[in-house]
Amino acid sequence: MPSDLSPVIAACARWLLSAFPPADGPLNDALAEAQARHAATIAAALRYPTALDAELLHLLGPGGSGRLDGLACPGARPLTGAAHAWRTHVDETVVSWAACLLADPDLAALAAACLAATHHGADGVGDARRLTVPSPRDHHAAPLLRHPDLLGPVAALHRESLLGLLAPGAAVTAPGRG
Repeated sequence: MPSDLSPVIAACARWLLSAFPPADGPLNDALAEAQARHAATIAAALRYPTALDAELLHLLGPGGSGRLDGLACPGARPLTGAAHAWRTHVDETVVSWAACLLADPDLAALAAACLAATHHGADGVGDARRLTVPSPRDHHAAPLLRHPDLLGPVAALHRESLLGLLAPGAAVTAPGRG
């Protein structure tokens, strides 16, 4: 796992799990967390492919979960205070890309294959099998987290930029922070 991206990866995985909770039970919690964390790790490595990109992230900050929270719970008041400070480490694009990867195993396989072009390398994120070939147990543990229709609004936020990044012939470089 890219250690310089750990706070963003952890916050993005936590946001995904809070918006799309796993099935009941500790094993389901662990399997769903593994899937969310793996998707967030790949998405973060693609979003911030160079050491300079990661340093700029630390300097400028990831943006927070405000817009995502509005999608997950329309009309709710913003969550603030010490208990919700982790939300400031959420990167909307990373969450959106992770949602795309969770909903589409073929896209996850393509994204995992592109990791070698980043400074994190394919070895830095481990085996993507939970995303590329999810087992029935993975689906059972995280039915909401793997459901393309439920993930749709979040995935749609930045799907086009992910598809453009992963297009054949496209170089993996840091996309615009917009």
